[in-house]
Amino acid sequence: MQIKILPEIRSPADIRNFSDNKLQQLANELRFHIIDVISEIGGHLAPTLGVVELTVAIHKVFNTPNDKIIWDVGHQAYAHKLLTGRYKDFPSIRQMGGLSGFLKRNESEYDVFGAGHASTSISAAIGVAESRKFTKKDFKVVSIIGDGSMTGGLAFEAMNNAGDLKTPMLVILNDNEMSISPNVGALNNYLNKIVTNPTFNRIRDEIWNVSDRLTLGNKSMQKILGKVEDSLKSFLVPGMLFEELGFRYFGPIDGHNLSELTTTLERIKDFDRPVLLHVLTKKGKGMVSTEVQNGEYHLDAVKFHAVKAGSKNSTKEKKPIKPLPSPPPIFQNTFGHLACEIARNRNDTVCITAAMREGTGLVDYAKEFPKRYYDVGIAEGHAVTFASGLVTEEIRPIVAIYSTFLQRAFDHLVHDAAIQHLPVIFCLDRAGIAGEDGPTHHGALDIAYLKCVQDLIVSSPRNGNELRNLLYTALEYKDGPFAIRYPKASSEEFDQNLQAELLPIGSWEVLQNGNDVAILAVGPLTYLALEAAKELKKLDISCEVVNCRFIKPMDENYLEFMLEKFSSVLTIEEGVRSGGFGEGVLSWLSSNNYKGNSSIISLPDKFVEHGPRDLLLEKWGINKEEIIKTVTSLKSSLKTEF
Repeated sequence: MQIKILPEIRSPADIRNFSDNKLQQLANELRFHIIDVISEIGGHLAPTLGVVELTVAIHKVFNTPNDKIIWDVGHQAYAHKLLTGRYKDFPSIRQMGGLSGFLKRNESEYDVFGAGHASTSISAAIGVAESRKFTKKDFKVVSIIGDGSMTGGLAFEAMNNAGDLKTPMLVILNDNEMSISPNVGALNNYLNKIVTNPTFNRIRDEIWNVSDRLTLGNKSMQKILGKVEDSLKSFLVPGMLFEELGFRYFGPIDGHNLSELTTTLERIKDFDRPVLLHVLTKKGKGMVSTEVQNGEYHLDAVKFHAVKAGSKNSTKEKKPIKPLPSPPPIFQNTFGHLACEIARNRNDTVCITAAMREGTGLVDYAKEFPKRYYDVGIAEGHAVTFASGLVTEEIRPIVAIYSTFLQRAFDHLVHDAAIQHLPVIFCLDRAGIAGEDGPTHHGALDIAYLKCVQDLIVSSPRNGNELRNLLYTALEYKDGPFAIRYPKASSEEFDQNLQAELLPIGSWEVLQNGNDVAILAVGPLTYLALEAAKELKKLDISCEVVNCRFIKPMDENYLEFMLEKFSSVLTIEEGVRSGGFGEGVLSWLSSNNYKGNSSIISLPDKFVEHGPRDLLLEKWGINKEEIIKTVTSLKSSLKTEF
């Protein structure tokens, strides 16, 4: 397709006088350009393709940036970025130093509210809308939320508040029947009932047509028709959930019909109360898949939720190449294998996730053990409390959640699991740097926010084999919750046939003996420490490398031994320094009158940008060279009193 219109768009104002035909051409160009660029460089693809027409219609009807558009999650807003002056920079999206893959307030005045997590847009929109009472500014507020995000409790807390406040605002429910994993739960079933009931839509359209033909003076008839419509809704639409929450409900309408979208938005944009527009879209619309089901091409919305760089040519025939030795699986796949292994060995275990079956590696588990697998939707807090309830009846739940997503359930972790000493097992994927998804997804805080919780075990495996050992150790531990954190990276070493070894709680492992400097490393960073120690030996510096697989409790027996033996101590972790592992070690050493030198290598006290994990670790000094430099400096500046 030849791109003609899109390169000329500098702002949404440029499209407001477009005809329907020209708007449709723009939508076609947007979809083609997004597929073309993202298939080449990698990024989120299916979510934004489903809202191309909706994005065009919103910016056509609303006077952005004066009117405020607030997106949920943010990875569905690529078309929004292209229409708001970022066309030339679009090929840099999710690249280090380029555009964010999510919404970012300091990137554009059109990005009203940053979003990387789900279910936040309605709450934020209420805040923006309520501000008008104080600033006396005149603007409209629109929140776009996916049906998957509507499973999050925050969305309903917000709707409850908006209905009570009667704040004029528009919520657009983008119903595509998918978040990342297939949507689950009663809300999904409720939306399906609305969608499959065409009778109400036909009668509603007739009522609107009659109402439009009425003169302004015929207010009584308009009120009567409005009451008829409300009665029909109560009779034909199951539950009337949104109306009962105080929202005027419209829909569902075709989210790919630009004319219907713009007409509907024009009709409802001036309501003086909260309004919800139910829009039906197809996630990944425009993508071609080679998979055929029932004689039709079928898009795998999970597969194309996000694509890797070079996917554009993935269907072309490739020349056979000599197979290489299979690398160790990434941690999430190792966890998935171990979850199945444990389930085969123990009937008292279940796995719980919050709409992240694929991301946490539980696809095979869900297929093999469907009755022991729970996807609770985007509701991390509920996942934790639900798991805590299961434990009270001797069931052992393994809760698989991204490190950054568990932040949303901190209160549940403390109140429902830790205080009650309930042995829920938490497996935290994406601990540390999460790569191109950026600061909303980097698991930089989990050591700090977990370590402060009383009676909570915090651990980190150095490889896949140790992940097995920690999982089985956690299953035998009955005195409280047990967290296992691991990065979005290779599991380094994993033997599917090894037997599990139960580890003493709080025990560390000396990987290499030394005499001068103790290097205490967390997780896979032990491999960096060993590489650095090898180089330091050439400089006549003898390093002892320790695998600190338990972050809390620490191995105090080893720390007491270290007090007398080592003149210098270095800690290494993939997390923030403040409240982290290193500060815990240094605090213990200080309390025990350690006289030697010490230093910490960690992530900085700032939100790290998006980019490849290895490049970000390199940039922020979590690498072999920085270890060598720090150890050399420690050795050369020894305190004479040691």
